[in-house]
Amino acid sequence: MNEIMATKPVVVGVDGSDDSKAALKWAVEYGQRYEAPVEALAVWDIPTSYGYLAAYAESGEKIEARARELLEETVAEAVGADSTVIRRTERGHPSSTLVEASKDAQLLVLGTRGHGAFAGMLLGSVSQHCVAHSKSPFVVVPSEKEDKKKRK
Repeated sequence: MNEIMATKPVVVGVDGSDDSKAALKWAVEYGQRYEAPVEALAVWDIPTSYGYLAAYAESGEKIEARARELLEETVAEAVGADSTVIRRTERGHPSSTLVEASKDAQLLVLGTRGHGAFAGMLLGSVSQHCVAHSKSPFVVVPSEKEDKKKRK
């Protein structure tokens, strides 16, 4: 592998779902094999609220803090709290933020579906968008649950 490629990170979209944990595990194994840094990226945004609900919206600081907590918990559960995974949160829409991150990545990795998945979909909407627009090679890690069902 060329030296420039090895210094670019493997970027993994993380949302706390089992599928994102599987993607992170896969990315860490890949990173170890090819001596590449792995960056777990949790994307957050302030939900749009109108009318009286807007008064109850959480502040950006609280939402970002929750995203950081979720990221730390996900990394700890998937690969261990002491792993060398780079942890980063960023405000924005998951699809566009991950595509933007792919510009500086050697590989973009996502799970099949995240928390917003509809039952029966093969890919979630974020994965579908990233497959179509990623600026780097892209890997979709299959759901561990679906994989187990197929083996039975």
